Amino acid sequence: MEGDALHAIRLLPSNSIQCVVTSPPYWGLRDYGIDGQIGLEGTLPQFINHLVAIFNEIKRVLRDDGTLWVNIGDGYTSGNRGYRATDKKNPARAMAVRPDTPEGMKPKDLQGIPWRLAFALQDDGWYLRSDIVWHKPNAMPESVKDRPTRAHEYLFMLTKSERYFYDYEAVKEPGLNGKLRNRRSVWDVNTQPFAEAHFATFPQKLIEPCILASTRPGDYVLDPFFGSGTVGIVCAEQQRLYVGVELNPEYVAISAKRLNAAKDIIIKVAA
Repeated sequence: MEGDALHAIRLLPSNSIQCVVTSPPYWGLRDYGIDGQIGLEGTLPQFINHLVAIFNEIKRVLRDDGTLWVNIGDGYTSGNRGYRATDKKNPARAMAVRPDTPEGMKPKDLQGIPWRLAFALQDDGWYLRSDIVWHKPNAMPESVKDRPTRAHEYLFMLTKSERYFYDYEAVKEPGLNGKLRNRRSVWDVNTQPFAEAHFATFPQKLIEPCILASTRPGDYVLDPFFGSGTVGIVCAEQQRLYVGVELNPEYVAISAKRLNAAKDIIIKVAA
């Protein structure tokens, strides 16, 4: 579905989705150059509230035993600079537009965006069941000398109900004694570049455990920020069905090509 996430999700039937796996645009980190994009709201509370409203509508389409997995990155305050300078180790880091430092924060503060979102969703009625630390062994270098280089992000597992479907057998991992054990909450997954996308994409190895634990073959998985379509790729490999929503026509074309999707199955959603 090509269009705004909130408008598109409103077209989906209630209780139709078993699992949601998604990575929303991060606040103040990327300018995708498209009207209506999430991530360039004027204030951090506006960004959080925007996402909470979308996830509230997702709660309606999610089955009672369904699960929501959200990957969200953090960032540092801009010091009220309206730009971010180029970084020779990471040229894509440069931005011509950056939000002001949020009220109550100082220059160089880590903003704590993942936990602000997690607590906001918890306040909105979601059950916050797990915080997964996505450790990136091949993390991008940073030109900083006054703090450790960031090599992790968070992946939150949330549910609509107290009881829900979770196949722990499907995602067991090798233990120290060689026997399989329940999956731990730190996942080592390399970032995964995709040549046609401008930025690193959602890694398949990060998505696979979410889908295997939370769905059965034939279940529907939703990604309301579909990007280049990696959630769809994993669903196809694991015999799951998927619904993808993406605002940017460029990324719609990329995902359609990756998924061999015919043009006539793409639904354009008017605002």
